[in-house]
Amino acid sequence: MKLYADTPARRTRQIVSDTLVLLWVGLWVWLGRQVFDTVQLLQGPAGSLRSAGQTVEGSLTGAGDEAGRLPLVGDSLRVWLQQAAGSGTTLREAGTSMSDTVHTVALVLGIVIAAVPIALVVLVWAFVRYRFARRATTAQRFIDASADLDLFALRALARQPMTALARISDDPAGAWRRGDPAVVHALGVLELRSNGLRPPPLEPRAH
Repeated sequence: MKLYADTPARRTRQIVSDTLVLLWVGLWVWLGRQVFDTVQLLQGPAGSLRSAGQTVEGSLTGAGDEAGRLPLVGDSLRVWLQQAAGSGTTLREAGTSMSDTVHTVALVLGIVIAAVPIALVVLVWAFVRYRFARRATTAQRFIDASADLDLFALRALARQPMTALARISDDPAGAWRRGDPAVVHALGVLELRSNGLRPPPLEPRAH
């Protein structure tokens, strides 16, 4: 498959556009990462909440175990402290849930912020590059010698602007029908260059 044009100007434009697309992708990947890291900072309070819950849960559970050794009221006190330790468990679970939510939001925002502008540009770029590659690859199969330019000359008559045709001949269609080699070559070159292809050299006329 032909990915780049033969003509220097168009090939340069293609290389520049490819480079700009890569820079565009890199920029938005970096911005998406920055958004992710910024939102992730909100996990600080969630971590503190989780840590506090673990501390409360551990302290009250330990106190309940110690209180269970007391005579008479030990069992009742242990049950009460273990129930109170449940508030620490709730606090810890809330912190964990908040942390998970923050991470999910950070990930989604980072991906969306990066993916949307990347997709818009890359889809347009890919369409343009694929269309060129398909046309150029197909056209390249027909170019072996200047005699093959007749087909492209005909396409030029149908596709190229009238002003461009007039610069080649006052009667380009008539010259094509007569098989004028200079006009056919010029028309073929015009069509090929519009597709970024280099035409074969003009063959000398037989005497």
